[in-house]
Amino acid sequence: MLEFIKKYKHGLVIATYSLVYMVLFFYLERMPVHGYHVVHTVFDDMIPFCEYFIVPYLLWFPYMIGTVAYFIFINKNKREYYQLICNMMMGMTIFLIVSYVYPNVLHLRPAEFPRDNIFTDAVKWLYRTDTSTNVLPSIHVFNSLAIHMSLTSCEALKDHKTVKRASLVLTILIIMSTMLLKQHSVIDVCMGATLALFGYLVFYPQKALETSTAPSWTSYKGRRKNYKL
Repeated sequence: MLEFIKKYKHGLVIATYSLVYMVLFFYLERMPVHGYHVVHTVFDDMIPFCEYFIVPYLLWFPYMIGTVAYFIFINKNKREYYQLICNMMMGMTIFLIVSYVYPNVLHLRPAEFPRDNIFTDAVKWLYRTDTSTNVLPSIHVFNSLAIHMSLTSCEALKDHKTVKRASLVLTILIIMSTMLLKQHSVIDVCMGATLALFGYLVFYPQKALETSTAPSWTSYKGRRKNYKL
């Protein structure tokens, strides 16, 4: 056991932070608040409710935990591990701060469900266990993008296109699910994505630079035309 702990002691960083985060999160959920700021846009009213998206919404948990476990136990590059967890801890800490100084709430959840099925039952369970307060920015969105960034930036996975494509599809579905289940407003999603972009620039500066200096399709067509001439 001691040998195991010594070998994977770097994993204690995110494990310890997760415990602290959960304690603070549940404290904020139960903290007396004089008033909440309602998060809402006209676009939220245009998005229909769809209970089937509870599947990708719940897949967020194994997606996140599985990826972190991969970087702890399988991937040998500790730099990539710390890039991931520092990014996640940054975003989740900002979420806690925002929730404390700017208590917010959603009024998007349907009073009645259009259908009655196993997926609707799962959504009802979700609504009972997760309140509609403190939703800005969306941690579901932020962490999904942070996880996807870590996988696409991982050297050991650079030739595994299937993993990257599957990660991208799941990330998109998770982001969509937050709005289609009425768990988050468009504002929450945009703020979560903006926070993820900030994390990408801070923790993956080399990758961000490579992306910004990559040749555009327009320049490629220009070079191709000159080549033909």
